[in-house]
Amino acid sequence: MSEVKLHRYFDDWMNLYKKDAVREVTYRKYEMTHRQIILLAPGLKMCDLSRLTYQKLLNDYAETHERQTVMDFHRHIKSSLIDALEEGIIERDPTRKAIIKGKKPGKHKTKFLNQHEVQLLLDHLSLDEGVNWDYFILLITKTGLRFSEALALTPSDFDFARQTLNINKTWDYKSREAGFAPTKNLSSMRKIQLDWQTVIQFSQLTKGIADDKPFFIQSKIYNDTVNHYLERLCKRADIPVISVHGLRHTHASLLLYAGVSIASVARRLGHSNMNTTQQTYLHIIQELENQDNDKVMKHLASLI
Repeated sequence: MSEVKLHRYFDDWMNLYKKDAVREVTYRKYEMTHRQIILLAPGLKMCDLSRLTYQKLLNDYAETHERQTVMDFHRHIKSSLIDALEEGIIERDPTRKAIIKGKKPGKHKTKFLNQHEVQLLLDHLSLDEGVNWDYFILLITKTGLRFSEALALTPSDFDFARQTLNINKTWDYKSREAGFAPTKNLSSMRKIQLDWQTVIQFSQLTKGIADDKPFFIQSKIYNDTVNHYLERLCKRADIPVISVHGLRHTHASLLLYAGVSIASVARRLGHSNMNTTQQTYLHIIQELENQDNDKVMKHLASLI
């Protein structure tokens, strides 16, 4: 069995199989896993890998990370070790029956706003000053776009006559050289129906802007910058503080409460399948099912 250290093997593996094969933002997550292996098990050799030593590595990582993050860490390493097993570098799969632990989740921010809170937020937007973050916030609230999808929008993506918005790219704001990038997956490429008010607002806003110009991009963009701006707006409107991604959740939850089908919401959000939508909004779906059960019982009780 190999005397090579685990972190060196993982580094070689991710360079060989993942570099230039996955998006840069995804590759950076593998690099983060590599750094954690060096930090937690700098001397662990491939020949010393066992279920015991691997579980200890996971447990050490779980002391400072939540369970979902530990699961991602485990998946990265497991993928590399499955290849090592097939190549005969190790004799057994040390990740077999691994137990995923994690620290207790911290208090998370509000995931979504209710309809009244959304209206209060929209009432505090300044929409008479040309392109600004207020329009950005409005559009995500109305469409449920991902942050990177909204940044990449150009005037040519709008079909005002048909009241649709074409999502076919993202803006890679995390890279050193930011620019257009592919969508998250094929399902993310979609056309979103727009309401007539949004059509009027953005037809005026995009006048005179080059068709291929991402009009929300004026300089280097940071997610935190927009989140901090949204936080100030929420406090001014006296509503729970929410993130930009929370506006996407808000959009989906309002549609579900309005009776829109899970399938339609999934397509509008660009989810690859309905399972993602169901898992993300399970609490809302269960609440709606309880309401449906009440309606069923009332209807049956009326049949005398």
